[in-house]
Amino acid sequence: MTNAPRGLYSFSSPLLNGEEVSLEEYRGRVLLIVNTASHCGFTPQYQGLEALYERYKDRGFSVLAFPSNQFGRQEPGHGAEIEQFCKRNYGVTFPVFQKTDVNGRNAHPLFGFLKGRRRGGLGWLTGGRILWNFTKFLCGRDGEVAARYGPAVVPDRLAPAIEDLLNRF
Repeated sequence: MTNAPRGLYSFSSPLLNGEEVSLEEYRGRVLLIVNTASHCGFTPQYQGLEALYERYKDRGFSVLAFPSNQFGRQEPGHGAEIEQFCKRNYGVTFPVFQKTDVNGRNAHPLFGFLKGRRRGGLGWLTGGRILWNFTKFLCGRDGEVAARYGPAVVPDRLAPAIEDLLNRF
């Protein structure tokens, strides 16, 4: 038996508070899906992600953060610690999901889907693997992965691409 291809909206994951959320709730929105960490050199990007979210949320844009402890063990905390850190230090109001593996045998299927659609700059050399925290996947309202950005790409540089996707419908 073969598995039918899954679309973006077929996935679900629990938020930090344990509430299971289906990505179906975000159908028709432009999404920026990011693997994050609280103790990383790129962690200040939370501020830029929040700024993008505030700027575009009323136009149909959402940021979805998925903390991961797979890179240098830079997300050691549990849900309440992560939530408190994000709110206290960066005023995060966008959804933050429970800690998630993004590579390997235990990777969340969502990240298998995203990596399969956009393999990244090194493509076949890395098999599409996510190489570090704050890798970003930009998805259109149709659920298709429009772009993938590496950790060094700061959130405000994504504004033109977000505007373009928001203006398509």
